[in-house]
Amino acid sequence: MEAQVLATDIVRKLVNAGYTAYFAGGWVRDYLMGHPSDDIDIATNAPPEKILDLFPRTILVGLAFGVVVVLSDGHQFEVATFRRDVHYVNGRKPTQIELSTPLEDALRRDFTINGMFYDPLNAVVHDYIQGAEDLKTGIIRTIGDPYERFFEDRLRMIRGVRFAARFGFAIDTDTQEAIKANADTLFPSVAMERVWQEFNKMAKYPRFDAAIVNMHRLGLLQTIFPALTEVHLHEIKHHTAAFVGYPADAATILYVMGLFPDATSNEAVELCQYLRTSTAEANLAEFLIRLREKVNQDDERVDFDKVGWTHLYAHPAGRCCLNVIAATMNEDKRIHFLKKHQQRIDLLQKHIQRVIEKKSLVNARLLNEHGIGQGKLMGMLLKEAERLAIENDFNCSDEVLRQLKSTILWPKL
Repeated sequence: MEAQVLATDIVRKLVNAGYTAYFAGGWVRDYLMGHPSDDIDIATNAPPEKILDLFPRTILVGLAFGVVVVLSDGHQFEVATFRRDVHYVNGRKPTQIELSTPLEDALRRDFTINGMFYDPLNAVVHDYIQGAEDLKTGIIRTIGDPYERFFEDRLRMIRGVRFAARFGFAIDTDTQEAIKANADTLFPSVAMERVWQEFNKMAKYPRFDAAIVNMHRLGLLQTIFPALTEVHLHEIKHHTAAFVGYPADAATILYVMGLFPDATSNEAVELCQYLRTSTAEANLAEFLIRLREKVNQDDERVDFDKVGWTHLYAHPAGRCCLNVIAATMNEDKRIHFLKKHQQRIDLLQKHIQRVIEKKSLVNARLLNEHGIGQGKLMGMLLKEAERLAIENDFNCSDEVLRQLKSTILWPKL
């Protein structure tokens, strides 16, 4: 609410200076849906130089497009001059803008539900494009000709799917047909980083499964992932059906890897490089694959690989990834799978905790005290000490050290 008060003060200052100013875009949509946010954009007929004069604390991020970020009490508000975009040539941004009216500014925007304005001083919604009506009926519709809107900005095709999934809306028939016709033009106009940002936004809300299915149905998913071109929609639905069982904190890359159930570690790394993910996300994808492989190799024997599982359970994403894998199973198998792993976690808990805290029973200092210097031998002995501690369920360093000295690795003095 504080952000709304601060944004209203910005509007009031612009109006007192003789200009028109409204809240714009997504905030208005969310306000009409009953959940206003702190992410407020402001549109005005004040030219950029006047905005700079009125508000000394600003960030110049889009001055060429009439956009100024105004800083107020720790908040940032994008204040943009009403404009008309002209000369789109690259499928992402206009090369030129012209100052315009609220009506023309609304007509340049993407979807009707995002094209409304709100006057906070008089509590009035200005709707030139039937956005409120589409909100009521639950429709995602472009403003004007969808082919023109997508020619101006190819990323809008994915945004339309994202909004439909987020709100549980249907995509207007003409808008769907335009996406189908233009899906294969997504690249190279749109950078992969922007596509990955859209995936991350979609994954924050329920119905990410519906978004993926819709993207495949409209041809976008195959454009982004050519390897899925020959994959039938029914198979995509099968893979995404597991999404509902994913943990709430599951990273977006884990959902994406769910579309590639047979991927190897190398393929996971290559996929993350292609998507321009962070290194942390790539590492997480690779860990999921290693865990999948470990699960596939696992059996019900009592003498399971305690060392390997201890380190996998100790991984920060270990529990999450186990639940991701479990989500792909039928109910009976899932219950048995999770119960088995919880029993193992309970059995190995103190060793898991030691790995997490990096507190080995036998460390380099202790080995050094027993005449082992730094080098390859020490590394081998530390690894063997860890194995002995876990396999034999030792609790103190003396037990491990005594066993370690009886191995062939310990040097004969």
